[in-house]
Amino acid sequence: MPAQRLSVVVTRRLPEPVETRMKELFDVDLNASDEKMGRDALVDAMRRADVLVPCVTDQIDQSMLAGAGDRLKLIANYGAGIDHIDVQTARQRGILVANTPGVVTEDTADMTIALMLAVTRRIPEGLATMQSGEWRGWSPTAFMGGRIGGRRLGILGMGRIGQAVARRARVFGVQIHYHNRRRLRAEIEEELEATYWDSLDQMVSRMDVLSINCPHTPSTFHLMNARRLRLMKPDAVIVNTSRGEVIDENALTRMLRAGELGGAGLDVFEHGHEINPRLRELRNVVLLPHMGSATVEGRVEMGEKVIINIKTFADGHRPPDLVLPSMI
Repeated sequence: MPAQRLSVVVTRRLPEPVETRMKELFDVDLNASDEKMGRDALVDAMRRADVLVPCVTDQIDQSMLAGAGDRLKLIANYGAGIDHIDVQTARQRGILVANTPGVVTEDTADMTIALMLAVTRRIPEGLATMQSGEWRGWSPTAFMGGRIGGRRLGILGMGRIGQAVARRARVFGVQIHYHNRRRLRAEIEEELEATYWDSLDQMVSRMDVLSINCPHTPSTFHLMNARRLRLMKPDAVIVNTSRGEVIDENALTRMLRAGELGGAGLDVFEHGHEINPRLRELRNVVLLPHMGSATVEGRVEMGEKVIINIKTFADGHRPPDLVLPSMI
């Protein structure tokens, strides 16, 4: 399939260098308004494109793929997560799915540490005081937070991002613990000075900070449910830069409001942009609008991976970041 004839539909605005390069290589339909496509618009895009470039805000389910027709051959996702795409149905219909793994690792790990510090050192409270003009000078007991050095950090999901978080946290003198589907190799554990817990229940009950760094899959949905959240220490902090669905957000909100948890730093939410309004009222909660990968460098690199996946496919080869059933 010649690249110059390949029809590509992009569902959202991408960084200018990425869009320009796509224009040079493909017959591309860009989303100039950056408005999220509705369900019907997505199905229409799939019917008229050889390649669809969606992102995390685009839910692509079985019925939508069934209505896509026969033209669509590749979904080149702009992002590493693929839980918003029914990959099994896509493959059954002969549609390949590719993603952009590895690009967001360092940026997301940076944001995880930033949230840990923001919650434990009460940074948003201090910022709000300064912006309101209410600060009346230094006081020995004002805005006292907690030191993170010496604390136990439990990392749920020790993949690329989890390991990057561990490397950063060690610099602060944090003790590293983790739970993962598979135990890391001994040399990696030694490098990270990480303690492995086969039991997630036992780990979370002992941690001062819990960082969620696992993907959203059927097996991780509400992995941090009400029962497991209640196992955490009452002064513990939970940070999530992965997927909102991993935590039961209503249960978390109830516990935070009741003072049964020390705080939370959340960059992702169970229902997308529809956040439990009671979370916004809590002073010990830091909320961010899914900024984990939001660096210029990271977003351009994501686009470059998308282009490589499409160009490789156009040249008759398997995309280098093809999503396989074993990855789901």
